[in-house]
Formats: sequence, structure tokens, C-alpha cells
Amino acid sequence: MTAKNLKAAPPDPSGARHKTSYSISCSSAFRDRVLATAARRGVNAADLARAVILTVPPDAIRAAEDPGGPGPEDREAVALRSGPSKGKVWRRKPRLQVRLPKGYTPVLLRKALGLALRLDGGDLRLALENAMAPTRDEETARLRAQVGRLRAALAAASGDPLDHPVRTRNEALFVLGFPPGARPSAEAVKSRFRQFAVIHHPDSETGDTQRMAALNQAMSFMRGSMKN
Repeated sequence: MTAKNLKAAPPDPSGARHKTSYSISCSSAFRDRVLATAARRGVNAADLARAVILTVPPDAIRAAEDPGGPGPEDREAVALRSGPSKGKVWRRKPRLQVRLPKGYTPVLLRKALGLALRLDGGDLRLALENAMAPTRDEETARLRAQVGRLRAALAAASGDPLDHPVRTRNEALFVLGFPPGARPSAEAVKSRFRQFAVIHHPDSETGDTQRMAALNQAMSFMRGSMKN
């Protein structure tokens, strides 16, 4: 899960607003895991939910798997503490009681606690990304601009292309980047051809059909002149 462009859910989980008590219906096993995790970390169940709400985008929490409520036979025994039936044992659906600011739903809090358990168990990790990082479109535009600048720099460094086929040795040397009158070895000519072919081949990002054609002509001319 990636936490990008973090936005807190509408309520303020810091407690700045008036808190309310939420009763979160859940299975006994889920409740026990939440309480055990909270105790081990020295916090309470509300703190676990708050931590997730503060670090995971609301849409991601809403899209998370719901741990669900208790099964038909999943009940807990509670002794009534007051009233005419004080001391009577009552079997009810398991639940978690948490105090958080108003505005949440028990289902969203149950999902947040489920994420907290997965994070604690290592089944899930958060990757915090720089909210100012460029988007894919921005990065594509940047790379295209960089290629454009590279093409312009290569064109300037290569000089003006020939406006006619290679006809002389000096023209072949010019296309291959050697000075007039140079006598490069066959290996040096092949090496220079390969270097320029990578740059000018039409399939490359800096491809130039006209320069590639001249490069082929120059290589052909130099092969012929070396045989003579």
C-alpha cells in the first residue's frame, strides 16, 4: 500500500474536537488481537485506529478488507452492573469500545483496526512517497525535453550534414568525425561508425535518417579506399 499525497479523514483524530464513544461490532478473535496488540505497544484500541487514520489515505481505508462482525454463535458473557438485573449474565455480540472525534463510522474504524493488525504483523507495509514528486506525465515531459536538448546538442557538435552523397575521402572522414587528411586504421573507422550508428540510427531516441544515410555512405567509401 502506498501512502501518497496524505490527507486526513474529515474528522480530526488528534482529539481537538469533542470525542464520542464508538461501539465496533467484531468477532471475539479480532477484538482479542486488537486489545493484545494495543497492550503490547502501550496504547489503546483508539490509538491504533488513530495511527492508521493519520497515515493512510481515507480512500485506501474505505477500500480495505472489512474484518467483519461476529458469527452467529460468537457471543461474550457480560455481567450486568446495575439495575434490577444487576449481576445477571447477559450474552451479547463481541465489540470494541473506542473514543474518537465524531464523524467516523464503526465499519471504517473496524477497517482501520484491521489495517493496524496487518501492519503490526508485517503483512502490510506503508511506502511514504514525496507528495511533491513529479507525476508520470510530468516525468515523461521532462524526459522528452531532455531528449530534444540532446538532439540539438548532437546536431551542433556534428556540424551541418552533407547536402549530397559522400563523394570524397575527406567528406567520408568528416562524416565519421575525423579531421581532413587523417589516416585512421580500419578498426578505428569501424569503432567510430558503431559509436555514431548508436546515436543516428532511426530507431534510437536521437535518430537522424539523413545522418545515418551519410554514415553508411562514409563507411562504404572508407572500406573501398582501404582496399585500394
